[in-house]
Amino acid sequence: MQIKFTETVLRDANQSLIATRMPFSAFEPILSTLDRAGYYSLECWGGATFDSCLRYLNEDPWERLRRIRAAAPHTKLQMLLRGQNLLGYKHYPDDAVRLFVKKSVENGIDVLRIFDALNDVRNVEVAVKAALEAGAEVQGTICFTLSPIHDLKSYIETGKALKKLGVQMLCVKDMAGIMSPKTAFELVSALKKEVGLPVAVHTHATTGLAFMTYLRAVEAGADVIDTAISCFSGGTAQPATETLDYVLREYGYETGLDPKALHEINGFFKPYRAECLQSGLLNPVVLATDTDALNYQIPGGMLSNLVAQLTAQKKLNRLDEVLSEVPNVRKDLGYPPLVTPMSQMVGVQATSNVLYGKYKTVSKEIKAYLRGEYGRAPGQINEDLRRQVLGDEKPLTCRFADTLPPIVEKARAEIGELAGCDEDVLSYIAFPTQAESFFLKREEKRKKVFTYTIERTDA
Repeated sequence: MQIKFTETVLRDANQSLIATRMPFSAFEPILSTLDRAGYYSLECWGGATFDSCLRYLNEDPWERLRRIRAAAPHTKLQMLLRGQNLLGYKHYPDDAVRLFVKKSVENGIDVLRIFDALNDVRNVEVAVKAALEAGAEVQGTICFTLSPIHDLKSYIETGKALKKLGVQMLCVKDMAGIMSPKTAFELVSALKKEVGLPVAVHTHATTGLAFMTYLRAVEAGADVIDTAISCFSGGTAQPATETLDYVLREYGYETGLDPKALHEINGFFKPYRAECLQSGLLNPVVLATDTDALNYQIPGGMLSNLVAQLTAQKKLNRLDEVLSEVPNVRKDLGYPPLVTPMSQMVGVQATSNVLYGKYKTVSKEIKAYLRGEYGRAPGQINEDLRRQVLGDEKPLTCRFADTLPPIVEKARAEIGELAGCDEDVLSYIAFPTQAESFFLKREEKRKKVFTYTIERTDA
């Protein structure tokens, strides 16, 4: 029996613990070791990495991917793609989705884990088709949540719909660490039996369930699990790679992992983790086991960002109030799974409700959601809230992307000579302000290098 591991230290563990602030330079020296450790894949791109590279790290996310690919040529590189949202927080036209997926594969991605925050399969269809056409492996994703309307039947229906699109694997994405061992066994067993595709399972250690959940998922037939090297594991990140490797080997599973390489990887990241703790980038709050998450269901990356935001406003003492408000907002919105962008949207609205009064202000994203721009709400939306926000306006019933005109050529004309390639245009489409700022800094740097070269030649 074999179980495969996806290592998350370069993406989700980093995102969940330190808000995706790990620069390429921090992990470049260990990439060759990660490449020979025996992982099924390295999750290294997508999610919030793209935004963070441009906004905080002054890095080109495409160049980052190419450099990872060059340093780790033997292991599959994996990304998390938000379906029609790409790596942003709104829906993009189909031409942008197709080009983004194509370029992601060309620049080094082998595996695309594609999800929609509402499990609305209409919103992943274009991305899945583009990825398959590009020759990539596609994991069709089921966002797991707990609510009165989410049950085994609904998840199996989603799995069957994803299979019809041609995905080669399903992923159960438990972004808040709330899937119990019992539920994991039942869900994985049902998916394997009734859908008949390999299954990857993703969870977080937030609530303390993760190790038990993974063990039961593997016993039910899961093919891949997501883990984080031990010094970047636990809390709102994934459970430890080495621990699960040890346990599963004892149970007779083949993991393909090299324990010596894992030891070397963990030793490499330990000093960086210490630096993050000392600087405050790694807040001890996100390292604790928090069983209250079984109620508020905030995923790891959102919790770390929420802590950072409240700290910046000197309101961290109101964190418990905000977390208590999250389930109320979620119910009003028809029980959306709390995964990006819904987790951010619900979290921001809950914060606003606590700090400024119940729906005294409503974000433009929540207004768009109530209009149907993010897809079909899983359950019934609070009609009083909808009327308060939309008045007599009728929400959309079609796929929102069908209403959006093509954007690629328009964006190419807007950004002009600052964009040197399709990848730059896509960065601009995803994050216009941040990308343009990055391009201007890059151009200024090039001019300085050019001037220096001319001066050296004249000398």
